[in-house]
Amino acid sequence: MPRMATVRVLVLRAPGINCDEETAYAWKLAGANADRRHVRRLIENPKLLESYQVLTIPGGFSYGDDIASGIILANQLERHLGQAIDRLLDRGGLVLGICNGFQVLVRMRRLPGRKVGPAVSLTLNDSGRYEDRWVRVRAEVSDCPFLRPGEVYRLPVAHAEGKVVVAPGRSAAAELAGSGCIALRYVDQRCQAACYPENPNGSIENAAGLTDDTGRVLGLMPHPERHVFPTQTPDGIGDISPDSGPGDACDGLRIFRRAVAYLA
Repeated sequence: MPRMATVRVLVLRAPGINCDEETAYAWKLAGANADRRHVRRLIENPKLLESYQVLTIPGGFSYGDDIASGIILANQLERHLGQAIDRLLDRGGLVLGICNGFQVLVRMRRLPGRKVGPAVSLTLNDSGRYEDRWVRVRAEVSDCPFLRPGEVYRLPVAHAEGKVVVAPGRSAAAELAGSGCIALRYVDQRCQAACYPENPNGSIENAAGLTDDTGRVLGLMPHPERHVFPTQTPDGIGDISPDSGPGDACDGLRIFRRAVAYLA
């Protein structure tokens, strides 16, 4: 993709989405130029996406999550904007889906993609309730511009349907684990495999986020846009890695900054 003076990000708006302002603000803190645009404007003119390097589908409850979480918006996007999204990716762009946006990308079969691993879905949390808590997730992949392999991020989750599942059978679970598409895993304070509540939904393989075979489509259940200031954490300071520079203590902001640095 041709480099631009400022990385341009499109943050999608749609009925029921309610995290678009915070997500656009996080991108701006990371150094990008972020615009919020309604899905209807894009459907009317798919070429609008050609002006952007990143498409972000933020969290919320698109179309009230009627029928199934994210499925109405997913059908809209794939039917009317699927080719425009393909062109964005073909020229080196990025796609990010957060929480409900992750659900949308899964419903679109953009994650883990038609070429990688088994088909997955997202379903109700094992707890049977809405989970709103802080968790730790570890980056598992090396080719995703948003993430640094092995880095641990402390982020909040807020969802009722965040459990990653595959078709019944051990072979499907093993295929997912070996596919390289698990971008983030829930871990405990010792960075070991997590159980509830560290894994808030019971996802197979502790999967908190998935990527496609390019690494440039990322979906995750935690909300990185909700950790861009140290004071947003429960203890008010956040996690600071030994090699962190000034202002790098905010784990969510680091995710946005890495993507901006990749494209700048």
